Amino acid sequence: MLRVALGALFVWAALSKLANATEFLGTLYAYELPLPRGLLKLTAVVLPWIELLAGLMLLASWWTETALGLVAFLLGVFLLATLQAWGRGLKISCGCFDLAFLGFEEGSGLATFVGSPGFAFVRNLGLAAVTVVLLRPVWRAWRPAVGGGALRRDRT
Repeated sequence: MLRVALGALFVWAALSKLANATEFLGTLYAYELPLPRGLLKLTAVVLPWIELLAGLMLLASWWTETALGLVAFLLGVFLLATLQAWGRGLKISCGCFDLAFLGFEEGSGLATFVGSPGFAFVRNLGLAAVTVVLLRPVWRAWRPAVGGGALRRDRT
């Protein structure tokens, strides 16, 4: 159930970004990251497709371990981006989701709060925790081999 919810969330986030690509690029610029604009443009094009692929993989139970690893990596990047924006006091929307779908009016106090970097950081922290819970069985299957430093995978 958690895997399906996480997959659906990533599909929703991806479709929101794909539907408003120019707006998403503007959101990336608003983070004031010390990255070249060309890299941010590439991110605006590629990131939604990676999110969509990871979300669909989770929904379809296809290469689940790979999808969860990809989601964990993306959430780590999102955590860093939202933390730096929150820490610097940037008054921006996280750009993660189209909140109109949930009935939030653009510019309303609740929409501003839900889209804020602080809320996004806490939300991403919770999603990262869910991802870790889903990856735990995978990590348990990998453990050091007896008498050596190499890793082996138990197929139990």
